Amino acid sequence: MRILTYSFAAGLAALALADPALAAPALVKAPSAEQAAAMINKGDTAWMLVSSALVLLMSVPGLALFYGGLVRTKNMLSVLMQVFMIVSIAALVWVCWGYSLAFTGGSPYIGGFGKAFLIGVTAASPAATFSNNVYIPELAYCAFQMTFACITPALIVGAFAERVKFTPLMLFVVAWLTLVYFPIAHMVWYWAGPDFLPDAPTDGGYLFNLGALDFAGGTVVHINAGIAGLVGCLVIGPRRGFLKDAMPPHSLTMTMIGASLLWVGWFGFNAGSNLEANGVTAVAFMNTFVATAAAAVSWALCDQVMHGKPSLLGAVTGAVAGLVAITPASGYAAPMTSLVLGLIVSPICFIFVSRVKNALKYDDSLDVFGVHCVGGIVGALATAVCADPKLGGQGYFDYTKFPAVAVTPEGYSIAEQLVKQATAVGITLVWSGLISAVLFFALKATLGLRPSADVEAEGLDINEHGERAYNY
Repeated sequence: MRILTYSFAAGLAALALADPALAAPALVKAPSAEQAAAMINKGDTAWMLVSSALVLLMSVPGLALFYGGLVRTKNMLSVLMQVFMIVSIAALVWVCWGYSLAFTGGSPYIGGFGKAFLIGVTAASPAATFSNNVYIPELAYCAFQMTFACITPALIVGAFAERVKFTPLMLFVVAWLTLVYFPIAHMVWYWAGPDFLPDAPTDGGYLFNLGALDFAGGTVVHINAGIAGLVGCLVIGPRRGFLKDAMPPHSLTMTMIGASLLWVGWFGFNAGSNLEANGVTAVAFMNTFVATAAAAVSWALCDQVMHGKPSLLGAVTGAVAGLVAITPASGYAAPMTSLVLGLIVSPICFIFVSRVKNALKYDDSLDVFGVHCVGGIVGALATAVCADPKLGGQGYFDYTKFPAVAVTPEGYSIAEQLVKQATAVGITLVWSGLISAVLFFALKATLGLRPSADVEAEGLDINEHGERAYNY
């Protein structure tokens, strides 16, 4: 989510050589709040608000319909309710203490409570982008980041859909956001901003300062949620009848609609993560389009080869895998490397979904681990390759130095960057996996996570919520 491109730097250097007056000077002193507010661009602000609405579209109705169509009829309403309420609760947690913990300084691992309950976050307060002298309203930035906090825990529920109690799940979400999501978001994405480097050269999250690249959430969102989902499905246990009874999706029509809404909303997810409306935004937009299309085709081909028929379920699952994989690389890659990434990720996820899961007998109901965690790992590691300017990638700025230094094609090392990417992946897997396990076991031992056998057999809709998705 933090990027300025090498191509942009090269263009700026050329302008400077032609006319030094055209080159924006690096600030030697951070601007005051009043000065920063005067630098806010209306176009950037409008794009960020639109992007926030697009990411919300991904959760409700996108993810809700995608997941809902994949479960059995008797559990459709429960999935819709879980996703809808997770989004609502996460939004409240975010404005009360989440934004402050994720995006204030003081520690490389977690923020503080200086902006709890949005203290000091007003219509006049600015938020830094990735360019000197360019700001957006802090409320716009806060709202955009809030939509990420809303969808990430909602992704988790697909791993143990059809067999979890509602109230313990909501309590898990509050605790998981606080103990897992906010620290990871802080470590990967927090920094003071380019204009503040002279005063705070190391004021950034641990993984951000390390140089790990995650443009829009490969680690923070997908690996984070995917490993938590796997832990949850293992602690809760498989659905009754798993690997014995047929459990087909009740409405692939709903699933296709949901997947399409996810695809549309993902443009806000990835392209919005540039925080400005410029050429890099267009790069992320195009990469998101191309990688998703390639992954959908690739999964359909896997179905054709393995089962003799291309399936709609496979095509939409492949599209989601492509969206997941391109997320961390979206602002760093080139369209052709994005295409290759999309073609590669689907066969890898296909193997986990169709072979590994059955071999190890874990019931990841809607393949959260197989698609989001595995696809996120593929994308996070591939970012090291995709960002290489020698392969058409955008390169990156080293924000730990002041003035920030653009990495040249000759200076970029895939091997060195791969180590940084692997470190970010490993920390996310360990932290999220361990804390999620503690939370699930604690809730299992106290409130209980799983409904009774009779409730599970009849369905969660009528037993947990007193309603049915369909009346006929």
